[in-house]
Amino acid sequence: MMSGLLETNIKSLPFLHRGKVRDIYAVGDDKLLVIQTDRLSAFDVILDDPIPNKGRVLTAMSDFWFKKFGHLMPNHETGIDPVTVVTPEERAQVEGRAIVVKKFKPLAIEAIVRGYIIGSGWKDYQKTGAICGIALPAGLKEAQKLPETIFTPSTKAPMGAHDENISYAEAEKIVGADIARQVRDAAINLYTQAAEYAATKGIIIADTKFEFGLDEHGTVHLIDEILTPDSSRFWPAASYQVGMSPPSFDKQFVRDWLETQPWDKKAPAPRLPAEVAEKTGQKYAEALRLLTA
Repeated sequence: MMSGLLETNIKSLPFLHRGKVRDIYAVGDDKLLVIQTDRLSAFDVILDDPIPNKGRVLTAMSDFWFKKFGHLMPNHETGIDPVTVVTPEERAQVEGRAIVVKKFKPLAIEAIVRGYIIGSGWKDYQKTGAICGIALPAGLKEAQKLPETIFTPSTKAPMGAHDENISYAEAEKIVGADIARQVRDAAINLYTQAAEYAATKGIIIADTKFEFGLDEHGTVHLIDEILTPDSSRFWPAASYQVGMSPPSFDKQFVRDWLETQPWDKKAPAPRLPAEVAEKTGQKYAEALRLLTA
Protein backbone atom coordinates (compact mmCIF):
# COMPACT_ATOMS: atom_id res chain seq x y z
CA MET A 1 0.00 0.00 0.00
CA MET A 2 1.22 3.51 -0.76
CA SER A 3 1.94 5.80 2.16
CA GLY A 4 -1.05 7.74 3.41
CA LEU A 5 -3.77 7.72 6.05
CA LEU A 6 -6.79 5.83 4.76
CA GLU A 7 -8.67 5.55 8.05
CA THR A 8 -8.38 7.00 11.55
CA ASN A 9 -8.84 5.17 14.82
CA ILE A 10 -9.44 7.71 17.60
CA LYS A 11 -10.52 5.92 20.79
CA SER A 12 -10.63 8.93 23.13
CA LEU A 13 -13.65 10.52 21.40
CA PRO A 14 -17.02 9.11 20.28
CA PHE A 15 -16.90 8.15 16.59
CA LEU A 16 -19.76 9.65 14.55
CA HIS A 17 -19.27 9.24 10.83
CA ARG A 18 -16.85 8.15 8.12
CA GLY A 19 -17.45 10.02 4.87
CA LYS A 20 -15.79 9.87 1.50
CA VAL A 21 -12.74 11.72 2.80
CA ARG A 22 -13.42 12.87 6.36
CA ASP A 23 -13.66 10.97 9.64
CA ILE A 24 -15.76 12.76 12.25
CA TYR A 25 -15.73 12.46 16.05
CA ALA A 26 -17.74 14.22 18.76
CA VAL A 27 -16.04 16.80 20.98
CA GLY A 28 -18.62 17.33 23.70
CA ASP A 29 -22.19 18.03 22.64
CA ASP A 30 -21.59 21.07 20.46
CA LYS A 31 -18.32 20.51 18.57
CA LEU A 32 -16.82 18.04 16.13
CA LEU A 33 -13.31 16.85 15.33
CA VAL A 34 -13.09 16.58 11.53
CA ILE A 35 -10.06 14.68 10.23
CA GLN A 36 -9.12 14.87 6.56
CA THR A 37 -7.75 11.47 5.54
CA ASP A 38 -5.83 10.75 2.35
CA ARG A 39 -8.80 8.91 0.84
CA LEU A 40 -9.99 10.02 -2.56
CA SER A 41 -13.40 9.48 -4.09
CA ALA A 42 -14.03 9.59 -7.82
CA PHE A 43 -17.44 9.16 -9.43
CA ASP A 44 -18.74 8.79 -5.84
CA VAL A 45 -16.61 5.68 -5.23
CA ILE A 46 -13.89 5.68 -2.57
CA LEU A 47 -10.63 4.40 -3.99
CA ASP A 48 -8.55 1.80 -2.16
CA ASP A 49 -5.33 3.76 -2.64
CA PRO A 50 -4.51 6.95 -0.71
CA ILE A 51 -3.16 10.15 -2.23
CA PRO A 52 0.00 11.05 -0.28
CA ASN A 53 -0.47 14.07 2.06
CA LYS A 54 -3.82 14.91 0.49
CA GLY A 55 -5.54 15.41 3.86
CA ARG A 56 -2.91 17.87 5.04
CA VAL A 57 -3.16 19.86 1.81
CA LEU A 58 -6.98 20.03 2.02
CA THR A 59 -6.84 21.13 5.65
CA ALA A 60 -4.25 23.85 5.00
CA MET A 61 -6.12 25.14 1.94
CA SER A 62 -9.51 25.27 3.66
CA ASP A 63 -7.91 27.03 6.63
CA PHE A 64 -6.40 29.61 4.27
CA TRP A 65 -9.75 30.38 2.61
CA PHE A 66 -11.74 30.40 5.87
CA LYS A 67 -9.35 33.02 7.25
CA LYS A 68 -9.31 35.01 4.00
CA PHE A 69 -13.12 35.13 3.73
CA GLY A 70 -14.02 35.15 7.42
CA HIS A 71 -15.39 38.68 7.01
CA LEU A 72 -17.87 37.64 4.30
CA MET A 73 -19.97 35.25 6.37
CA PRO A 74 -19.74 33.20 9.59
CA ASN A 75 -18.21 29.72 9.44
CA HIS A 76 -17.79 26.68 11.67
CA GLU A 77 -14.21 27.27 12.85
CA THR A 78 -13.49 27.33 16.61
CA GLY A 79 -9.75 28.01 16.70
CA ILE A 80 -9.25 25.04 19.03
CA ASP A 81 -6.02 23.10 18.34
CA PRO A 82 -7.05 19.54 17.34
CA VAL A 83 -4.15 17.94 19.21
CA THR A 84 -5.61 19.22 22.50
CA VAL A 85 -8.80 17.13 22.18
CA VAL A 86 -7.15 13.70 21.68
CA THR A 87 -4.65 11.66 23.68
CA PRO A 88 -0.90 12.08 23.06
CA GLU A 89 -0.63 8.75 21.24
CA GLU A 90 -3.45 9.81 18.86
CA ARG A 91 -1.93 13.15 17.86
CA ALA A 92 -0.16 11.74 14.82
CA GLN A 93 -3.58 11.04 13.30
CA VAL A 94 -4.72 14.66 13.63
CA GLU A 95 -1.63 16.87 13.32
CA GLY A 96 -1.92 19.06 10.24
CA ARG A 97 -5.02 17.28 8.95
CA ALA A 98 -7.82 18.03 11.42
CA ILE A 99 -10.01 20.89 12.60
CA VAL A 100 -12.31 21.32 15.59
CA VAL A 101 -15.57 22.89 14.39
CA LYS A 102 -18.90 24.01 15.78
CA LYS A 103 -21.65 21.47 15.30
CA PHE A 104 -24.33 22.81 12.97
CA LYS A 105 -27.25 21.26 11.14
CA PRO A 106 -26.06 20.69 7.53
CA LEU A 107 -28.37 21.81 4.74
CA ALA A 108 -29.60 18.98 2.51
CA ILE A 109 -28.26 20.57 -0.68
CA GLU A 110 -24.81 21.21 -2.07
CA ALA A 111 -24.16 24.69 -3.39
CA ILE A 112 -22.36 24.36 -6.71
CA VAL A 113 -21.16 27.47 -8.53
CA ARG A 114 -19.92 27.33 -12.11
CA GLY A 115 -17.90 29.95 -13.94
CA TYR A 116 -16.94 27.65 -16.82
CA ILE A 117 -18.76 24.85 -18.63
CA ILE A 118 -17.14 21.50 -17.87
CA GLY A 119 -17.86 18.10 -16.34
CA SER A 120 -21.49 17.17 -15.68
CA GLY A 121 -22.53 20.70 -16.67
CA TRP A 122 -20.99 20.25 -20.09
CA LYS A 123 -22.75 16.90 -20.50
CA ASP A 124 -26.10 18.44 -19.48
CA TYR A 125 -25.59 21.33 -21.87
CA GLN A 126 -24.81 19.01 -24.79
CA LYS A 127 -28.07 17.16 -24.19
CA THR A 128 -30.40 20.01 -23.27
CA GLY A 129 -28.74 23.36 -23.93
CA ALA A 130 -29.08 24.07 -20.21
CA ILE A 131 -27.52 23.27 -16.83
CA CYS A 132 -29.90 22.51 -13.96
CA GLY A 133 -32.69 24.14 -15.92
CA ILE A 134 -30.68 27.33 -16.61
CA ALA A 135 -30.81 27.94 -20.36
CA LEU A 136 -27.47 28.90 -21.88
CA PRO A 137 -26.53 30.42 -25.25
CA ALA A 138 -26.11 28.02 -28.14
CA GLY A 139 -22.65 27.17 -29.44
CA LEU A 140 -20.68 27.13 -26.19
CA LYS A 141 -17.56 24.97 -26.28
CA GLU A 142 -16.18 22.68 -23.59
CA ALA A 143 -14.31 24.60 -20.83
CA GLN A 144 -15.56 27.96 -22.14
CA LYS A 145 -16.12 30.76 -19.63
CA LEU A 146 -19.85 31.20 -19.05
CA PRO A 147 -21.49 34.54 -19.88
CA GLU A 148 -22.17 34.87 -16.17
CA THR A 149 -21.53 32.77 -13.08
CA ILE A 150 -24.39 30.36 -12.33
CA PHE A 151 -25.61 28.61 -9.19
CA THR A 152 -26.49 24.96 -9.84
CA PRO A 153 -27.44 23.12 -6.65
CA SER A 154 -27.43 19.38 -6.21
CA THR A 155 -28.81 16.86 -3.76
CA LYS A 156 -26.53 15.31 -1.14
CA ALA A 157 -26.61 11.62 -1.93
CA PRO A 158 -25.94 8.93 0.67
CA MET A 159 -22.61 7.10 0.53
CA GLY A 160 -22.18 5.15 -2.70
CA ALA A 161 -24.96 6.99 -4.52
CA HIS A 162 -24.56 9.84 -7.00
CA ASP A 163 -25.43 13.46 -6.24
CA GLU A 164 -28.18 14.69 -8.54
CA ASN A 165 -28.25 18.12 -10.17
CA ILE A 166 -31.48 19.93 -9.31
CA SER A 167 -33.14 23.18 -10.31
CA TYR A 168 -33.16 26.24 -8.08
CA ALA A 169 -36.91 25.74 -7.60
CA GLU A 170 -36.25 22.24 -6.26
CA ALA A 171 -33.60 23.62 -3.91
CA GLU A 172 -36.18 26.08 -2.58
CA LYS A 173 -38.54 23.19 -1.87
CA ILE A 174 -35.83 21.37 0.09
CA VAL A 175 -34.45 24.21 2.26
CA GLY A 176 -37.03 26.99 1.86
CA ALA A 177 -36.97 30.09 -0.33
CA ASP A 178 -35.19 32.36 2.16
CA ILE A 179 -32.38 29.90 2.95
CA ALA A 180 -31.99 29.02 -0.74
CA ARG A 181 -31.56 32.69 -1.60
CA GLN A 182 -28.99 33.22 1.17
CA VAL A 183 -27.03 30.16 0.06
CA ARG A 184 -27.10 31.12 -3.62
CA ASP A 185 -25.98 34.69 -2.99
CA ALA A 186 -23.24 33.68 -0.54
CA ALA A 187 -21.93 30.92 -2.79
CA ILE A 188 -21.74 33.15 -5.87
CA ASN A 189 -20.04 35.92 -3.87
CA LEU A 190 -17.48 33.53 -2.35
CA TYR A 191 -16.72 31.93 -5.71
CA THR A 192 -16.40 35.29 -7.47
CA GLN A 193 -13.96 36.68 -4.92
CA ALA A 194 -11.97 33.43 -4.80
CA ALA A 195 -11.78 33.27 -8.61
CA GLU A 196 -10.54 36.86 -8.80
CA TYR A 197 -7.85 36.15 -6.21
CA ALA A 198 -6.79 32.84 -7.80
CA ALA A 199 -6.44 34.55 -11.18
CA THR A 200 -3.66 36.69 -9.69
CA LYS A 201 -1.85 33.44 -8.83
CA GLY A 202 -2.19 31.93 -12.30
CA ILE A 203 -5.08 29.62 -11.42
CA ILE A 204 -8.56 29.47 -12.95
CA ILE A 205 -11.26 28.18 -10.59
CA ALA A 206 -13.68 26.67 -13.09
CA ASP A 207 -16.30 25.63 -10.55
CA THR A 208 -16.62 24.80 -6.88
CA LYS A 209 -18.91 23.30 -4.28
CA PHE A 210 -19.84 24.83 -0.91
CA GLU A 211 -21.76 23.37 1.98
CA PHE A 212 -23.72 25.33 4.54
CA GLY A 213 -25.27 24.62 7.93
CA LEU A 214 -27.62 26.28 10.40
CA ASP A 215 -26.92 27.15 14.03
CA GLU A 216 -29.53 26.95 16.76
CA HIS A 217 -30.86 30.37 15.71
CA GLY A 218 -31.27 29.38 12.07
CA THR A 219 -28.29 31.48 10.93
CA VAL A 220 -26.53 30.19 7.81
CA HIS A 221 -22.84 29.29 8.30
CA LEU A 222 -20.19 28.11 5.86
CA ILE A 223 -19.10 24.57 6.82
CA ASP A 224 -17.12 21.57 5.57
CA GLU A 225 -14.11 22.28 3.34
CA ILE A 226 -13.95 25.19 0.92
CA LEU A 227 -12.19 25.86 -2.35
CA THR A 228 -9.92 22.81 -2.29
CA PRO A 229 -8.86 20.53 -5.14
CA ASP A 230 -11.48 18.05 -3.89
CA SER A 231 -14.37 20.51 -4.05
CA SER A 232 -13.24 22.61 -7.03
CA ARG A 233 -11.70 22.45 -10.47
CA PHE A 234 -8.41 24.36 -10.52
CA TRP A 235 -6.84 24.93 -13.93
CA PRO A 236 -3.40 26.42 -14.66
CA ALA A 237 -4.17 29.61 -16.57
CA ALA A 238 -1.03 29.22 -18.69
CA SER A 239 -2.25 25.99 -20.32
CA TYR A 240 -5.98 26.78 -20.48
CA GLN A 241 -7.64 26.32 -23.87
CA VAL A 242 -11.28 26.42 -24.88
CA GLY A 243 -12.61 23.27 -26.53
CA MET A 244 -10.90 20.67 -24.35
CA SER A 245 -10.79 19.55 -20.73
CA PRO A 246 -7.76 21.48 -19.43
CA PRO A 247 -5.04 19.93 -17.28
CA SER A 248 -5.87 20.59 -13.65
CA PHE A 249 -4.58 20.72 -10.09
CA ASP A 250 -7.39 18.54 -8.78
CA LYS A 251 -8.56 14.94 -8.90
CA GLN A 252 -9.48 15.29 -12.56
CA PHE A 253 -6.12 13.61 -13.21
CA VAL A 254 -7.45 10.51 -11.44
CA ARG A 255 -10.86 10.78 -13.12
CA ASP A 256 -9.20 10.95 -16.55
CA TRP A 257 -7.13 7.84 -15.78
CA LEU A 258 -10.20 5.98 -14.52
CA GLU A 259 -12.11 6.87 -17.69
CA THR A 260 -9.56 4.85 -19.67
CA GLN A 261 -10.19 1.74 -17.56
CA PRO A 262 -12.82 -0.96 -18.15
CA TRP A 263 -14.91 0.03 -15.15
CA ASP A 264 -18.66 0.52 -14.54
CA LYS A 265 -18.09 3.32 -11.96
CA LYS A 266 -19.30 1.10 -9.13
CA ALA A 267 -17.22 -0.12 -6.17
CA PRO A 268 -14.63 -1.46 -6.16
CA ALA A 269 -12.69 0.98 -8.32
CA PRO A 270 -9.54 -0.07 -10.20
CA ARG A 271 -6.36 0.10 -8.11
CA LEU A 272 -4.38 3.26 -8.82
CA PRO A 273 -0.85 2.89 -10.18
CA ALA A 274 1.66 4.44 -7.78
CA GLU A 275 2.65 7.07 -10.33
CA VAL A 276 -0.96 8.26 -10.75
CA ALA A 277 -1.38 8.64 -6.97
CA GLU A 278 1.98 10.40 -6.63
CA LYS A 279 1.29 12.77 -9.52
CA THR A 280 -2.13 13.62 -8.07
CA GLY A 281 -0.56 14.36 -4.68
CA GLN A 282 1.95 16.65 -6.38
CA LYS A 283 -0.85 18.51 -8.17
CA TYR A 284 -2.68 19.11 -4.87
CA ALA A 285 0.51 20.37 -3.22
CA GLU A 286 1.30 22.66 -6.15
CA ALA A 287 -2.16 24.25 -5.97
CA LEU A 288 -1.65 24.94 -2.26
CA ARG A 289 1.79 26.43 -2.88
CA LEU A 290 0.59 28.73 -5.66
CA LEU A 291 -2.54 29.94 -3.89
CA THR A 292 -1.05 30.55 -0.47
CA ALA A 293 2.44 31.78 -1.44
